[in-house]
Amino acid sequence: MRKLVLAISMLAFAGSAAFADPIADREASMKERGKIVGGLSKVVKGEEAFDAAAVLEQLKALEANADKFDVAVLFPAGSDQGKTEASPKIWEDMAGFKAAEDKYLADVKAAVAAAPANVDALKESFGKVAANCGACHKVYRLKKS
Repeated sequence: MRKLVLAISMLAFAGSAAFADPIADREASMKERGKIVGGLSKVVKGEEAFDAAAVLEQLKALEANADKFDVAVLFPAGSDQGKTEASPKIWEDMAGFKAAEDKYLADVKAAVAAAPANVDALKESFGKVAANCGACHKVYRLKKS
């Protein structure tokens, strides 16, 4: 009986994975990331007041987003087709793309560990994080028309 339940569970999991939409999933992840980065950017620019606890909370949210960003799951072969802003360069240079995401994650983790106590400290750590976004988009994202 246990084997039957396990087999059914595995089939259900495999079936749900087959219906997953990697394009929609990565778009949602990037939109979440963009929203968090946008909020931190407002603090860096002085458009919103610096609040150390709120900044750390946003940085931790960014870290959680980056931690769950699984390149293999979100960018499987064939998901370069359809309505996507992902450049074909991702699939041509998957190792480079993965390295860019790993660097981003490392810089986000460093920003969280630094726990910026003032806006100047945030500018330094957040600048590194934001630079990753721009560099990756330049190479691995299609230009909007």
